[in-house]
Amino acid sequence: MSTTNDQIHHYTSLIEKIITTKNLKFGKLLHSHFIKTALNLNIFLTNRLIDMYTKCNSLECSQNAFNDLPNKNTHSFNTMISAFTQFGLFGKARDLFDEMPNPNVVSYNSMISGLTRNGYCKDAINVFRRMQYNGMLIDKFTVVGMATACASLGALELLRQLHCAMIVLGLELNVIMCNAMIDSYGKCGDPDMAFGIFSRMGERDVVSWTSMVVGYLWSSRMERACWVFDKMPVKNAASWTALISGMTQNGYGDKALDIFVQMQLEGLLPSPSTFVSVLSACADLALIERGKQLHGYIIKSDSLNVFMFNALIDMYTKCGDMKSARLLFEEMPEKDTISWNSLIMGFAQNGYGKESLGCFERMRKLGVTPNHVTFLGALSACSHMGLVFEGHHVFHLMEKYGVRPRSDHYALLIDLYARNNKLEEALALIQKAPAGSDQIGMWGALLGGCRLHENLDIARRAVEALLNLEPGNSARYIMLSNVYAAAGKWHDARQVRRLLKERGLRKEEAFSWIEVRNARHGFVAKDKSHSQTEEVYAMVAKLVEHMGEAGYQPYNMDEVVCNYIQ
Repeated sequence: MSTTNDQIHHYTSLIEKIITTKNLKFGKLLHSHFIKTALNLNIFLTNRLIDMYTKCNSLECSQNAFNDLPNKNTHSFNTMISAFTQFGLFGKARDLFDEMPNPNVVSYNSMISGLTRNGYCKDAINVFRRMQYNGMLIDKFTVVGMATACASLGALELLRQLHCAMIVLGLELNVIMCNAMIDSYGKCGDPDMAFGIFSRMGERDVVSWTSMVVGYLWSSRMERACWVFDKMPVKNAASWTALISGMTQNGYGDKALDIFVQMQLEGLLPSPSTFVSVLSACADLALIERGKQLHGYIIKSDSLNVFMFNALIDMYTKCGDMKSARLLFEEMPEKDTISWNSLIMGFAQNGYGKESLGCFERMRKLGVTPNHVTFLGALSACSHMGLVFEGHHVFHLMEKYGVRPRSDHYALLIDLYARNNKLEEALALIQKAPAGSDQIGMWGALLGGCRLHENLDIARRAVEALLNLEPGNSARYIMLSNVYAAAGKWHDARQVRRLLKERGLRKEEAFSWIEVRNARHGFVAKDKSHSQTEEVYAMVAKLVEHMGEAGYQPYNMDEVVCNYIQ
């Protein structure tokens, strides 16, 4: 049956309306009409049907329409591959891709973009390598997909090769391609190259400026990031959020909060991502009052979803308010693994080991699959409570759930053994750890146990191993000195301190802070620069006196207090 151009145009318009309205029922009726009139044999119309079903979230119907098409062309395959990648079925997408008689650049781009979009960046690079092997020339879509993959993996050399290929092929850089390259160079640790592309752009949009800000933030070049941000002709919520997030991730939580205030003064509404970044800053700085204010703001803005709940729970746990964290958790209409992990870890870190393990067991009974973070929380709870049997049980449960123990899992179990004077067992566990494990945390945990139980022989072995792993870490010398001091070996303790000075290493000064009436007060050990120094140290002296009356005698506290009040 021949089909006129007017008929094709008419049916194409109908399909477009179905996609716009997401009217799947009418789409199926149209498909039935095509079958009755043999229009389903028309490749162009059936390809549009496959795309329609995909956009109406009916993959099964897409696949049926594809399978019923007797003469498929390259576009048919590309549309179906794109559908599989959109639904996360990369195995099926790859199988269909391999069946294609003549894949074209669109086929490769569909695979690359689909894999990259869903986090399978190494697989995307493999497809790109195959594309090169088959002599297929890249286009602007390949560039954007591969730049995103390089950014996710930090693959700077591959990004440079991609950039060179673009130049050799004479690809004209549009704004979208430039933005992708700027973002990728920044995230791969070469913001100067990113700025070179940025500075040569004839036209920049808000994404160009934001990508440049993010690039400097990824390299911890905060001043340059702020300089670019200040130069931005137009800022949107995403720009502000990028700067806030970057400041938070680089440890400048106080600046992140100041920038958030500026954003509000500019009249811009924060996005959920903005709230998450600001909550993270409050959590890092333990500013619970700010966090509570933000909680109220989030409720008023009707922004509560599972991600926001998780961010709030994380903030409350890091600020030590487990009551609020638990109430939020119970209020959640739906919980994911991150929700459970936040509560389990929060209980463990705040000294509620029993509650942490109880939450862990409740999670398992409800059929929620734990991941490596879940086991970190449960092992941390066992370590804090000294539950050796339970810790051993939790560690071996990992195998049941297919979770491979990492270095930090080993370190927690070693810490548990070491705290309970099972130093030989802890040492044996280090030796059993998989090759290539990061052993710094393991040896550090063992050394802490040696100090507690005054085991000088194993302590020396631990320090020797640690100094080989990180010779410039002054904390290791301090720990060994403390082990000697705890065992009454004062001469040896002084010798280690002397060695520390001879090697030009310095102990990092202890630092703490407190929030009073939304103002943050920081204190460095033996610092006397605070405006209320005398009152602070007078209170410290009173607290030490009360501690002594209660029977607690901290190491060398008399000397410390004398230094404070002199």
